Amino acid sequence: MSKLPPVEKLPLALRKNIRDAWDNKKSGFEQQISDILTVPWTIDINPNQLFAYAEEGYAKESLGDCIASYINGAIYKLKDYVSSGGDEGLKELNSICHAHTITMDLDDANRVTYCGADVHEGKLRILFAPSRLGTNIDDALSREVLLKALNEAPAPESDGAVTLSFAARKGIRDEYENRAEEIRSQIGKILEKPDIKLTPNFEDTFTKLQQESKADSGFRSDWESILGSFTLFYWEGLINQLKSQKFDQDDLLREGFHEAVEKGEIAFRIVEKLKYSSYCECDIEDGVLYLQCTSKTWGSNIDDAAQGLLDRL
Repeated sequence: MSKLPPVEKLPLALRKNIRDAWDNKKSGFEQQISDILTVPWTIDINPNQLFAYAEEGYAKESLGDCIASYINGAIYKLKDYVSSGGDEGLKELNSICHAHTITMDLDDANRVTYCGADVHEGKLRILFAPSRLGTNIDDALSREVLLKALNEAPAPESDGAVTLSFAARKGIRDEYENRAEEIRSQIGKILEKPDIKLTPNFEDTFTKLQQESKADSGFRSDWESILGSFTLFYWEGLINQLKSQKFDQDDLLREGFHEAVEKGEIAFRIVEKLKYSSYCECDIEDGVLYLQCTSKTWGSNIDDAAQGLLDRL
């Protein structure tokens, strides 16, 4: 369905409903949203435009109540998002939706069944499907829908550096950063090197997995959100291998490790071709120990990445 022009004049009874149920409450809704998101937000909704898509029922007869219900639902879902996402999630939303505006529009690209959302020109836009205005109102900004909208929003301009997607950043923040130091400390204790360095190389991994996901339709669809957790799993797999190979018990093994890994750095990377294994492996290059795999084998047999460590030393 193509977009329609706004209706020039609405029926008197409907104008009264819009005034009483929407216009008189709009500023209060804006204040609630601004309080939740901690910066001033506005609502930009044109009832005359929405009425062009209204059919029999709620939206047609009580458009003011209908709009208010959408915004009430949005407020509830935004509270849920902020509660679960914390300060960093709040900053992400305010940054991605930089216009700090909520609006509504027809989904003319057939992306949603009933309702949904996207970010358009920095505005958080509630979408409704053709003939579905007023249907499943409370689901328009559900957590899954909102996260998808934020993840698919245009990336902010950068100086040429790789910009991780919202889902990748959130996954790293939620699943990696809160445990990375604990894991690094465990590895340092096993190797008796407290200042051991772990380099996750998230940007390079993201770029290569993004290329793989575009080339392979069967590539797992959740790769962005688990980028952080899977990288952590590779470090945990290394811990298991270090213990299995007795690095925590043998001074000679630790000495050999430090001689070979002279930079005191362990890194993860994706390579085009593996040398020693079919899924993942370790290699030492320029004094750095690399846990590595290919884009196609990322996430497979994670615990085996450092299985050949003694051979590399």
